[in-house]
Amino acid sequence: MKVNIMTQQNAQIDIEDYIAEQTYRDKWIGEGKNNPFDVGQRDDGTVFVKPYEEPEIPSIAHAAVLVRFRATSWAARLKDKQATRNAEIASNASRGAANLTKNLLVNCDELRAIHKFITNVRDIHRSMSMTWSDGGERLVPTLQYPKWLGTMTALQDEFYVLVDNFMAVYDWQAIDTQAKLGAMFNPAEYPSASEVRAKFSFQLSYDMLADGGNTGDWRLDLPHEQMSGLRKSAREGYFNNIKRAMDSVWHRTHETLTTLVRQLDVNEEGKGNKLYDSVFDRAVELVAMMGTCNVTGDSQMEAMRRKLEDTLHGLNLDQIKNSPTLRENTRAELTAAIAALPSLDM
Repeated sequence: MKVNIMTQQNAQIDIEDYIAEQTYRDKWIGEGKNNPFDVGQRDDGTVFVKPYEEPEIPSIAHAAVLVRFRATSWAARLKDKQATRNAEIASNASRGAANLTKNLLVNCDELRAIHKFITNVRDIHRSMSMTWSDGGERLVPTLQYPKWLGTMTALQDEFYVLVDNFMAVYDWQAIDTQAKLGAMFNPAEYPSASEVRAKFSFQLSYDMLADGGNTGDWRLDLPHEQMSGLRKSAREGYFNNIKRAMDSVWHRTHETLTTLVRQLDVNEEGKGNKLYDSVFDRAVELVAMMGTCNVTGDSQMEAMRRKLEDTLHGLNLDQIKNSPTLRENTRAELTAAIAALPSLDM
């Protein structure tokens, strides 16, 4: 019996050729390579070969935006070359063995407050967004964007209030530091007030998300081979960025739930570990975030969100602390949820 298949040239080949082609195709698939052909079977039993079509990468262009936060400040620190060399000589050390950095504004609470504030803002920015690229851009779902923008602009206003507070005492702090630095004080190392203020900035920006690399820009004018390679690279980068963003949500979920379960645990003497409001509140916020950040419509993430919502809905720490049974039930359900999380080398 002969089995005929149609090639792209509409020619018929016999069963031996088909087996050879099938073996070739299996070899490609087995080695994990891009298979240039796909084999199917019609209702009448004949087999056909058709060109391989790459699967479409899901688009999230309308579900999220790219955001960027950048803050700059003045460190008020400077290497003192002369003091460094003096320390090396006094210690009988070779040149280059020491590196003495002096603080130009010793014990300046106003400047310290700015540095601490920037660190806190970065943490807030990360908590309200997802990883996207190595260039500093992060992904914010469109449903989350108004909240992100409102929060960050309010923090921006607060930042410049802190800068004003610092600039109001800058000149006095420089004079006060002179006595504290002693011989290391050098007035030439202090910028003018306007130069110092220019070192502080709080920048927010956003951009629309390209649709899977099909941006319609200059790449369309490139020769076919170059355009094809760039599109392939863009698709791969786009897919990797989507995966990285979703993985960051899973990692955050795992980290938060693991901490909460550890706090819900009870020792051998029946005494429970200390529970912290910040961890419990973060878990509750995370449940809502899993809904807004699920830009790809991941069914597993939605199922996990519903499970956690059922577990934590209506609960508060006072209830858990006063009910050993509720505490154990919550711990058991969250432990089961952790076990159901996807494996991401966690």
